[in-house]
Amino acid sequence: MSDSNFRGTLLTRQWRDTPSGIELTFWVATPSGPIQCVIPNQRAVCFVPQEQVEFARQYATAITPLDLQTLTGGEPVSAVYFNHQRALIEFRDLCRNAKVTVCESDVKPADRFLMERFVRCGVGVTGNVVNKTGYRQIINPKFRPDDYIGQLRSVSLDIETDTNSEQVISIACSWQDNGVRQSRVFILKHLTWSSLPVAIDRQKLSIHDSEVRLLSEFLSWFLAFDPDVIIGWNLIGFDLAYLQKRFAVRNLAFSMGRGGAHAAILPPGSRAQIFTASIPGRIAIDGIEMLRAAFWNFESFALESVAQSLFGEGKLIDETVDKTAEIRRLHAHEPVKLIAYNVRDCELVEDIFEHTNLIAFVLQRSQLTGLALGRIGGSVAAFDNLYLPALHRRGFVAGDVADVKIELSSPGGFVLDSVPGLYRNVIVLDFKSLYPSIIRSFLIDPMGLAVKGDDQVPGFHGASFSRDQPILPELIAGLWSARDEAKRESNAALSQAIKIIMNSFYGVLGASGCRFHHHQLASSITRRGHEIIQKTREWIEQVGYSVIYGDTDSVFVLFGDEFTPEQTRDLGNRLVDVLNERWRKTLFDEYRIESFLELEFETLFTRFLMPTVRGDIKGSKKRYAGLLGENQMQEIVFKGMESVRTDWTPLARQFQRELYRRVFHDEPYQEFIRDTVRELQDGARDEELKYRKRLRKPLETYTKNVPPHVQAARKLPRAGRWISYFVTVNGPEPEGFVESQLDYEHYIERQLAPAANSLLTCLDTDFEQITGAQISMF
Repeated sequence: MSDSNFRGTLLTRQWRDTPSGIELTFWVATPSGPIQCVIPNQRAVCFVPQEQVEFARQYATAITPLDLQTLTGGEPVSAVYFNHQRALIEFRDLCRNAKVTVCESDVKPADRFLMERFVRCGVGVTGNVVNKTGYRQIINPKFRPDDYIGQLRSVSLDIETDTNSEQVISIACSWQDNGVRQSRVFILKHLTWSSLPVAIDRQKLSIHDSEVRLLSEFLSWFLAFDPDVIIGWNLIGFDLAYLQKRFAVRNLAFSMGRGGAHAAILPPGSRAQIFTASIPGRIAIDGIEMLRAAFWNFESFALESVAQSLFGEGKLIDETVDKTAEIRRLHAHEPVKLIAYNVRDCELVEDIFEHTNLIAFVLQRSQLTGLALGRIGGSVAAFDNLYLPALHRRGFVAGDVADVKIELSSPGGFVLDSVPGLYRNVIVLDFKSLYPSIIRSFLIDPMGLAVKGDDQVPGFHGASFSRDQPILPELIAGLWSARDEAKRESNAALSQAIKIIMNSFYGVLGASGCRFHHHQLASSITRRGHEIIQKTREWIEQVGYSVIYGDTDSVFVLFGDEFTPEQTRDLGNRLVDVLNERWRKTLFDEYRIESFLELEFETLFTRFLMPTVRGDIKGSKKRYAGLLGENQMQEIVFKGMESVRTDWTPLARQFQRELYRRVFHDEPYQEFIRDTVRELQDGARDEELKYRKRLRKPLETYTKNVPPHVQAARKLPRAGRWISYFVTVNGPEPEGFVESQLDYEHYIERQLAPAANSLLTCLDTDFEQITGAQISMF
């Protein structure tokens, strides 16, 4: 029978020790269905210096001298093979006790198999197909890298539970079928029901008289539906972990993997700081963690908050109520509403994933780095996937992570002292991907640091880098080109994935968990960044402009009243050209290297406030506000100010925004301040005085320091996760249970005054002068 060829998306990877050797299993999604690729009889491998290889002979299956050497010492190495991964791990422990060097013993078999073949997310598979129930299988296929990324079938999953009985009482799933939204709900019948819920499509609803039946029927449906991807909100740490627990309680096999394979939800451990899911043939993606990985920012990552932020829509149960009690009530008395609530949560997750293009981001990230789909974090693993195969082809092997020596730490990003004041026409000049461009320009590279030659580029802390075939600058050059192409094609998911990967390289080299960690590498990046920002400021001031602030990769340049916004923009663009040319000339003249430093005109603020540190005359850092745009399209940007902080009241936030709008537009503002204070004292703004904060731990664990929201929560009959409260003359009291007079002086002193004074001090006045209030504390 002739072999078949497929192009697909690599879903999951597993390895296991068997009597005949290591067995690798890869699941691949193809347009014609899933394929299980099984590669038996593999061997585990690590590397040992040839002068120490005698120690390995009594333990290894085979030893082969290689034309490779250690990166740090240049010692020739041999490959040491074992039939089982367990044997390699035991050998590694023996080597450490015997002071024998072992290299790359911590690379997992499945990861090594893929990386050495440059297979990442897209994969070409060739082999003899065997049909199985619900899938196909290929034994000993040939793998090849491919740029194919296909469409994956996904389902959104959400469960509801009864905290008293601990039973799962409802499981909802939703998905898209040819653009039409579909859903399915499995619900536990309650003893109080006199009749079955009405107004529900029976094809979409299964009612069960026991949790065993509910779980069993859900699993049967799920395996028949056969999704590639499961999505949800706190999906792994709650929904899947809870299902695993209940399956175990009911003596049911938690076989959610393809082919009926057992799934495992693993709790946080020494390496993974979050729950992880191992579901053969399927990917589990938690919306909260993956949005963070994609650098989305929200005031809160609660499903309600994110959905409201993106669409202005939310859940069907108010987050401020006791959710667990409300779920039990709905189950007993209004099951139709519980079903709607459960489905709604699934649909909100679907909408968020679609709006943020999150699955496309996951696929693109995996295709770029070789990271397993659904993996959170993994910057160090991504670096290994990209760097190790290239290092091997340069003739070197790397050490184990456990052997990395933690030496000096590297400094962080450089922040210039700010010059506080209220200004006109301030431009922000930003270095495009500063740290990646430093790596690329100055040839910063682990191999280049280790392999010395006659021609070196200097770094910091005594470092110097070889000019001969550096690996990391070449990797960045490829990613840089790919990002430019992604931008031209308006592929936002790919562009964002590349940006995150490139920017992670500095952090990886400075991380103790990286096998290439060395303080000279990270310091040669950050200290060069300091030098670049300081030199850029010096050059700007030489041509007659003032730099009033700088932060890591940007400088804020003051043009002032003598120029119009149009003139400022034109002069700013000319300044960028001058500075970029000067950097090109400086790097060539001083180091004989090509400059990839690229300064860009990022922003023009027609009005700009750099506040002082509260209670001081020194300028703040990472706090400012500025007016963007011209004519009718103007908006105010706040960075680190009260108006963008969730721990401030709606009144203070709105007050600050309106005050700044008036001042930035040269409108009267004193009477607005006085009116706001009067309205506050008259009780007209009471609804805007509410604080809202989440309980991070059980109430009883707060003993010594009891914050206001906890004080308020303890006055509730039953507290939910979010506490809304007011400050009264008798302390914090929860919303709906306020019995005392609101403490208006607290809100004036602690909310309005601080929100105003950061601006008013630059106008040679303050909140007390304008209002006549006696402010005792800020």
